[in-house]
Amino acid sequence: MQSEKQDPVNYYVGIDVGTASVRAALVDQFGTIVAHADQPIQIWEPQPDHYEQSSDDIWAACCTVTKKVIQQVEVAWIRGLGFDATCSLVVVDKQFQPLAVNYEGECKRNIIMWMDHRAASQVDRINGTQHSVLSYVGGAMSVEMQPPKLLWMKENLRESCWEKAGYFFDLPDFLSWKATGVTARSLCPLVCKWTYSPEKGWDDSFWKVIGLEDLVADKYEKIGNQVLSPGASVGNGLTPEAAKDLGLAEGTAVAASLIDAHAGGLGVIGADVKGYNLPCENQPVTSRLAVICGTSSCHMGISDAPIFVPGVWGPYYSAMVPGFWLNEGGQSATGKLIDHVVRGHVAFPELQAKAAASAQNIYTYLNSHLDLIKKSLPVGFLTVDLHVWPDFHGNRSPLADLTLKGMVVGLTLYQGLDELALIYLATIQAIALGTRHILETLQSAGHHISTLFLCGGLSKNPLFVQMHADVTGKPIVLSKEVESVLVGAAILGACASGDFASVQEAMERMGKIGKIVQPNHRDKRFYDKKYEVFLKLVEHQREYKAIMQGV
Repeated sequence: MQSEKQDPVNYYVGIDVGTASVRAALVDQFGTIVAHADQPIQIWEPQPDHYEQSSDDIWAACCTVTKKVIQQVEVAWIRGLGFDATCSLVVVDKQFQPLAVNYEGECKRNIIMWMDHRAASQVDRINGTQHSVLSYVGGAMSVEMQPPKLLWMKENLRESCWEKAGYFFDLPDFLSWKATGVTARSLCPLVCKWTYSPEKGWDDSFWKVIGLEDLVADKYEKIGNQVLSPGASVGNGLTPEAAKDLGLAEGTAVAASLIDAHAGGLGVIGADVKGYNLPCENQPVTSRLAVICGTSSCHMGISDAPIFVPGVWGPYYSAMVPGFWLNEGGQSATGKLIDHVVRGHVAFPELQAKAAASAQNIYTYLNSHLDLIKKSLPVGFLTVDLHVWPDFHGNRSPLADLTLKGMVVGLTLYQGLDELALIYLATIQAIALGTRHILETLQSAGHHISTLFLCGGLSKNPLFVQMHADVTGKPIVLSKEVESVLVGAAILGACASGDFASVQEAMERMGKIGKIVQPNHRDKRFYDKKYEVFLKLVEHQREYKAIMQGV
């Protein structure tokens, strides 16, 4: 009778720490999300461009959501745990207690968030060195990376923070330390945000020339001198304390982590596409671009050999998929920008009331409203006289210009719901045009991309997805599991458990296709013209800035 019983299913927990919430999923060996939970986390903005969080608050949220998702299965069936998180900077003292990263001395607030731009002058000075490591970040370091933030702390919080600091963690690495007690770092954040080289390690000359020679003196203990590939098992798995906190078994395998966008890429880019008649079928995985779109958006392209793309981060070796080079484009504000534009409009209260009355969320209502006012034309054509440049928080890629601002051209005196719907549509189109700008830059440098794979919160919005297909002219693949970032985190846990021979095998087995969205090729001429206007907007902005310089 024993032989007739079904083999038990293996499960893995994926934990994703996003900008505003922590999410967890219980995922089975086939890539199906069995249970899902989320919990908001705090953000402090003590002054403009300063964004802070608490590592205690985030760990407590990780524990809460994990306990929720594992309730329906035997703990013994959970084989591994994987973390991903935003590339925020966590600071603790030599006893691993939180240190304040602010002038107020609030130790609870010990994280400088990824989107914090306080280190603008520091990043300018770093880029002014023209050091050779900068060629691996598109030629110019972003203010969102860690070296400028470290330099800011040394220059502004020397006594209260810098000199007391024992460890500086990328948030994904902090989580694996909290779970295992091991300070080993993942290759992913170190390569992408800290200038670590998989071949050469740390470059002493870079840290010395930017004024952070003290990190070299202690042999990089504070920022990481033991490095693991994403998905590798960390230490002996969960410590007794972490196991109790999370509700899991002591010794459960814990994976070296990933940045959140990279986990999304891992969750979608390797899916089996046979039988879908896509241009990437029977083509190498390098023909795919993963676009992870949430608060911000990241564009992940991989290649067999290093490709240097101006204004695009990378190439990073094995930072997402082992054995492949990664280029990472991005837009600093996408979901955040759409919210900003919609919620700041004078007609927002009317939208809120009407959406509530029809039991819809505001974006579903706006999409329906656009269908009502479009008449006989395709909905995208409504913005023939309305154009947006979307860099309200600077340009990450491909211009790598923090000083760029948002622009809207074509406003009228009307302020009703129709006008709100139009500016919403124009903003989504601008984000899609920005993706096209990144895509064309990648292709001109040597990438050959035929298909886009979208995941993240914005991929749930059908208008956002269709605009990306129409503007880029590429088919879009959506995952069966919308929460691909969580699947990616669970894939890490599956690899750490030893249940799969490689990350690539786990990607193919656990990544599943849900829906294909094709571009409307009949609208190509319209979007080509929109793109022409799009590029003119930034050209004009730079002209205006040159005129006003020195005033």
